Amino acid sequence: MNAVLIALLVLPMLGAAVTLAPVFGTDGPAADRRALRLNSVVTGAVLLLTVVLAAGFDHDEPARMQATTDVAWIPAIGVRLHLGVDGVSLPLIVLTALLTFLCAVYSERRLPSGDGVPTARSFVGLFLLLEVGMLATFAVLDLVLFFLAFEVVLIPMYFLIARWGSGAKVPAANRFILYTLLGSAVMLLGFLLVGSKAGTFDMQALAAAHGSGLSHTTQVVAALAIMIGLAVKAPAWPLHSWLPDAHTAAPTVGSVLLAGVLLKMGTYGLVRVLLPVVPDGTTTLAPYLGAFAAVGIVYGSLACLALARPGAKGDLKRLIAYSSVGHMGFVLLGIASLTPVGVNGALFANIAHGLVTGLLFFIVGALKDRYGTADLDTLAGATGGALYGRAPRIGALLAFAAVASLGLPGLAGFWGELLAMFGAFDPAAGLSRPAFVTYMVLAGLGTLLTAGYLLIVVKRVCMGDPKQPAPVAELADLRPYEAVSWTPLAALTLLAGLWPALLLGLSDPAVKHLLGGG
Repeated sequence: MNAVLIALLVLPMLGAAVTLAPVFGTDGPAADRRALRLNSVVTGAVLLLTVVLAAGFDHDEPARMQATTDVAWIPAIGVRLHLGVDGVSLPLIVLTALLTFLCAVYSERRLPSGDGVPTARSFVGLFLLLEVGMLATFAVLDLVLFFLAFEVVLIPMYFLIARWGSGAKVPAANRFILYTLLGSAVMLLGFLLVGSKAGTFDMQALAAAHGSGLSHTTQVVAALAIMIGLAVKAPAWPLHSWLPDAHTAAPTVGSVLLAGVLLKMGTYGLVRVLLPVVPDGTTTLAPYLGAFAAVGIVYGSLACLALARPGAKGDLKRLIAYSSVGHMGFVLLGIASLTPVGVNGALFANIAHGLVTGLLFFIVGALKDRYGTADLDTLAGATGGALYGRAPRIGALLAFAAVASLGLPGLAGFWGELLAMFGAFDPAAGLSRPAFVTYMVLAGLGTLLTAGYLLIVVKRVCMGDPKQPAPVAELADLRPYEAVSWTPLAALTLLAGLWPALLLGLSDPAVKHLLGGG
């Protein structure tokens, strides 16, 4: 199984390298088709390997690190090539492989136009390099390797936004790279502090020590640096301001991966590094993280309400981006509770957000392709967009994704938010229960506001009189390649909502292991 995990990382790396070789021919359109087909084949093979990895995973011991590889890499500073998966990282690896494959399939038929980019080879090379970084982030068990994998994703995503995006894409890409690089630099300082004081960068050894050998001051300083760096990526309010611009400008597949995977890298780091490695420092800072999470939930919902109202000229992609600030607030609140219930809820909400928001960005990207804009006022028209009548399958999927995002029981979005609030209701020992109950109340208010703006969007875009003049002459309904790309996300959203034990059975033992010094 360790060979399977290594192959997961090597295969897309080799695929990215192939795009640099002159093997696609000189015929522009034919070369583009071959490059895009390579993208689908490689990402499909990676997805197949993740299925093999999940099937071979010992589900009776999800707290144990499996499929491990541990060899010396840079002996001078004690950096090791240490890989492995457990019940925390396995679902995120599967989600990453699934979303990249679906995006590759979608791109075969709907490659975003790139200014000055003559072929699809550049797009495919960056796309596969992005997959390497995302998968490695969830598989490495060394702090230095974690930082490197964290950084690998930044350059490909920068170019996906700056070259294949739309609107103010270059300023949005610049803001994305500056925020995330600064956050990464602060995070690296925290890693170096921990490594220098503990004498190792190995995440398993540090988790087993559970803070022993690190003074309280060292833990607080390291936890603060690591928390700030990871909060930028999450993103946590008030470090979120790069996200709406990046989502608005990014191509459809860029938005799907940014929301579905890249945001999860920050919250995964909080669980994998912060909770077990510097527990005393995390306990000291947890009330502040909970406060920022609660504010972010309400802030993101209010921003979405402002964008959803008629006449606001709200961009639907921007609205979904602000909704991510609120949804990731629930993840951060669950982590801040420092309880198994809350952290399990955070991990569940991570997966649910990746499925639901990935589906939402696919749908909105398709609407933007058809209408030429994602402006909500244009999509809604004067009397409503009437998507139910004009494109009933897309309208039904949009309504499904919206009610999943607002946390309807029976769908994936419900369980993560519920468990995160339950964790805040009864936080870990040493945390102020009145403060966390207040955060829970604010989070509950956020759920009501979330339902409000999402139902407004469904009403304005899906309902109305289909006989009224439409902004476009003919609105195509769901196309075959869209159905192939979107159906798995809708099915998994329903499956996770009806069978939450599928994820919680994996994460719960691993979370208890990490919180207890595993």
